[in-house]
Amino acid sequence: MAVMVMGFSASVASADGVTTIDPTAAPTGTHLQTGTIGCTINADQTVTCSTFELAGVGNANATADLTVTYTATVRCRNHGGQIVEVKSQVVGATASTGSLSPENGRLSVPALSSAPAPTAAEFEAQATCPNGNWTKETLASTIAVSGFTYTLTFAGFDSPYILIDP
Repeated sequence: MAVMVMGFSASVASADGVTTIDPTAAPTGTHLQTGTIGCTINADQTVTCSTFELAGVGNANATADLTVTYTATVRCRNHGGQIVEVKSQVVGATASTGSLSPENGRLSVPALSSAPAPTAAEFEAQATCPNGNWTKETLASTIAVSGFTYTLTFAGFDSPYILIDP
C-alpha cells in the first residue's frame, strides 16, 4: 500500500495583511497553542504584531522579524511658486526578536512593534527635486505605511513558517 504525504500551506486574509502558515517550514507537529497570529497598522502609522505561543516545536530555535515601508508625498516648490509633487519612500528599521529558544517544546513569541514613522525631514532627504534651488515640503497627512512583512523562521529551515505580507 502506498501512502502519499502532501505538504500544504494555509493563508488567512485580514484587514492588515494575509497570514500564510507553511507547515513544511517547521518541525513536524508545530501548531498554535495560545494567542493570535497577526499584525495591525495603528492610527499613529506604527505596526504591531501580536504575541503568541507555538507548541510541538521540539528544540528548534526561531527568529521573528518585522520590516515596515513608509511613503509620503513631497512637494518641490521653485521661487516662482510652481509646485511639483514627487513620491518618497523610506524603509524603516527591521525589528527582530533575535533568537527565540523553546522550553519544553513550546516557543513563546513576543509582540513586535515598528519604530515611529519617519519624519518629514527623512522623506525630504530621499526626494529629488528638478533643481537644487527648489524647496522640499512634505505633506504631513500623506505619511503612511505602504507595506510591511512579518516572518517567523525556524533555525535550519529555508523559508518562514509564518509570513504576513499585505
